[in-house]
Amino acid sequence: MAEGIRRRHSPSCNSRNGGRCSCAWGWEAGVYVPREGRRVTRTFPTKAEARSWRADAIRAPGRTDKRPSAGGDLTLAEALAAYVDGMRTGRVRPKGRERYKPNTTRSYERVVRVYIAPSSVGQIKVARLRRRDLQEFADELHAANLSAGTISNILNPVQAFYRRAIDRDELSYNPSERIDLPHGRSKRPKRIASKEEAAELLGVLDATVRPVWATAFYAGLRRGELQALRVCDVDFEAHLIAVERGWDQVEGVIEPKSEAGRRTVPMLAILADYLAADLRRTGRSGEDLVFGRTPEQAFYASTLDYGAKKAWKAARAYGGEASSFPRPITLHECRHTFASLLIDAGANPKAIQQFMGHSKIQTTFDVYGHLLPGSHDEVRERMDGYLRGGGLMIHSWQIADWGQHAPLSSPECLLFRG
Repeated sequence: MAEGIRRRHSPSCNSRNGGRCSCAWGWEAGVYVPREGRRVTRTFPTKAEARSWRADAIRAPGRTDKRPSAGGDLTLAEALAAYVDGMRTGRVRPKGRERYKPNTTRSYERVVRVYIAPSSVGQIKVARLRRRDLQEFADELHAANLSAGTISNILNPVQAFYRRAIDRDELSYNPSERIDLPHGRSKRPKRIASKEEAAELLGVLDATVRPVWATAFYAGLRRGELQALRVCDVDFEAHLIAVERGWDQVEGVIEPKSEAGRRTVPMLAILADYLAADLRRTGRSGEDLVFGRTPEQAFYASTLDYGAKKAWKAARAYGGEASSFPRPITLHECRHTFASLLIDAGANPKAIQQFMGHSKIQTTFDVYGHLLPGSHDEVRERMDGYLRGGGLMIHSWQIADWGQHAPLSSPECLLFRG
């Protein structure tokens, strides 16, 4: 029974006398469980079922395999502390990417120090941790009135650690899978401004900060990308903005969020006007930061946000109770607005993915799919028009002069190809 599985035969089966099997008793699978100090066997009608059960039994908590590199002899708190150290040095990296963002490393370090290390679950050996241990830990956090989002964040480093150990064949059992977490309250709906609202919001801002908000509205850059943007990344002749870097509040310049984050975004004419005027005002060039509080130091996001909200509050107050001035907006919501404007202009999903810097188009659909055209009536009308015309459906945005002559691989052409 080299593979731990053997054929079962009835007492009257011909095979017991050297003949062919004449029974249907099935297959027996067995595995030794060190924790219980005994061998466990079960019988199944088919060999495939016996193999499947035995494989699952071997991976069960009592049979967890471990190697020294997985930290199997360390407590969970000790193993996670070593994991965070590896994140910091780059030895431990996220799957498919070069390294963790500094902010993620700091977040994991705080979770381990504040929540996991002082807890009982943090003192359990990595190789002996069971799903029920983590479930009880999650339930205790919920009973302490922590939000669903906070509980999920606390478990993130545990899940990341075990996923990596499983992928590298250092452990064979993952206790962090299928943990039942509270759903919590639904997230606040994304604030998306119309093109008219965007113009109004920009109009009341001070000229010194208007360009950075305009770039968020009309190019969709993330906050860190805005903070790290250099003058040399802005090409007025080609009408392009190159996103090459990000900014961390502690580390300073960092690599983009992902390889897809390193991208080129078309510079719309309305945005070019804002940026050209601002660079004339500041006199910055080359490697200087476009929006920095100095040519080398990025702006403070909190200061920028406070100043904008103060201006928008004053504008609403000026109009009195009947004021129709738009509600305030955040930099990240400006990014959502840019995606909405792309969709309204007829951009195809692949273009939206590229300009937003999403690694996978599924992310684009998950975040903005509800904004994409495609109702039953609209699809029917477009298909009817296509079949009646006998050719490709041509939209007004496809025959714009500047897009008609653009190279097929250019961002402008990609933006307006159906």
